[in-house]
Amino acid sequence: MRYKEPILEPILRWFRLKKVSSHIPKMSIVLDIGCGRSTAFLKSISGHINQGYGVDFKVEDAMFGNIQTKQLKFEGNLPFDDNSFDVVTMLAVLEHIDDDEQILKEIYRVLVPGGKLILTVPSVWSQPVLEFMAYKLNIVSKAEIEDHKRYYNRKKLQRVLVEITGFKQFNHRYFQIWMNNFCTVVKEVY
Repeated sequence: MRYKEPILEPILRWFRLKKVSSHIPKMSIVLDIGCGRSTAFLKSISGHINQGYGVDFKVEDAMFGNIQTKQLKFEGNLPFDDNSFDVVTMLAVLEHIDDDEQILKEIYRVLVPGGKLILTVPSVWSQPVLEFMAYKLNIVSKAEIEDHKRYYNRKKLQRVLVEITGFKQFNHRYFQIWMNNFCTVVKEVY
């Protein structure tokens, strides 16, 4: 049986992808954490990057062109060497991770010095809106919303990314009428 996602999910995903694509340097090696079943983001930038890796518990192990996927449920460590990626993306994923500090430390480890983390994550103001769209209107996934562990604002993101994990060059803005956070940070160059 083929998975049928609620009607608003592909539209929201498209907006996230559009927001992030221009921040990926040409010919970079990219890790997309939480790439999803379809690996939509990596496929959309495959002609622009050198190599893309996608990990998610929903994806099957596969290789197509310059994209490789690996089924992975995050349990404390990422299966990659130190300093392996120019860019790591997490698009609407961090809110689903049990231990956000641990995965951010792992991302820091696998990024090259000067490498960039790009993430989107729902804002604290989106929680009632998302719950209404999921539970009353059925236009976003109920399972996805039920799986949210936390929501973020600028201050919470800055704390976990800069103060706890050690990233630099914190760049943040809200988008989709303050319902989402868009953030980039950089691993320190030694």
